[in-house]
Amino acid sequence: MLESVLSAAFIFQTIRICIPYLLPALGATFSERSGIVNIGLEGKMLLGAFATVIGTYFSGNIYVGILCGMIAGILFSLVHGIISIVFKANQIVSGVAINIFAFGLTKFLCSVIFNSSSNSPRITGFESAEIKFLGNPFLLLCLLAIIISWAVLFKTKFGLRLRACGENAEAADSSGIKVDFYRFAGTILCGMFCGLGGAWLALEQHSFTDGMTAGRGYIALAAMIIGKWKPFNAAIACLLFAFAESLTIQFQSSFIPTQFVQMLPYVLTIIVLAGLIGKSTPPASCGIPFEKKR
Repeated sequence: MLESVLSAAFIFQTIRICIPYLLPALGATFSERSGIVNIGLEGKMLLGAFATVIGTYFSGNIYVGILCGMIAGILFSLVHGIISIVFKANQIVSGVAINIFAFGLTKFLCSVIFNSSSNSPRITGFESAEIKFLGNPFLLLCLLAIIISWAVLFKTKFGLRLRACGENAEAADSSGIKVDFYRFAGTILCGMFCGLGGAWLALEQHSFTDGMTAGRGYIALAAMIIGKWKPFNAAIACLLFAFAESLTIQFQSSFIPTQFVQMLPYVLTIIVLAGLIGKSTPPASCGIPFEKKR
């Protein structure tokens, strides 16, 4: 069993599982650092996956599909931004509504376009065999995304201002920072990353399946919190979740009861939350609508 866990196949499987956790987790980091709570990761990923399938199916081009997935994520992030920033509505309610809406909309559109409410026809995707997996552009994209996200957040003026909006929106506004602009920017970046996460799922599975995100958006949100709103930390948390899920798959054929095996990712999460990372404190203004003083 130890040899199988240390094998190249297990490592590649862990990386593949990590990708759809990592991308939305990075997106949520930008959104919440700007002060906008983003519970709607699940819905944006699902919409991104569906749009990727539509774009790839009708164009025959994978990259057109990925672009469609990113656009879908961004558009629904704009909806969340308008509700949360312009109309000052409850951000958690808005995110949950987007998740529910995405589930129903994709099911309806899949039925209309493909005459099936459960799945789409097969599309082309990237080769995911062990040897060729290293050549998959998503692997390089994720590595660059972690580094660039960290650099943008902590080494640029844009990142400093975005974080200021999440920590103290009133102080940022008094310093001349356009709070609404930076909050929209964080929300849009979140949508882009979620769309990419959905695109990966669609291309990896070569189709759209009803509810195919299967809670990955919520796990990504948990990974971001475990990572204390920092890109590198969130990436490590995503790898931890992916490792636990890979173990679950590995142990399903062992003598260990299936029910216990299925508990592993959640038990590991509890242990990490309670015993290793300690208290996670979000940005002080996160989730609080900003009212500009006249």
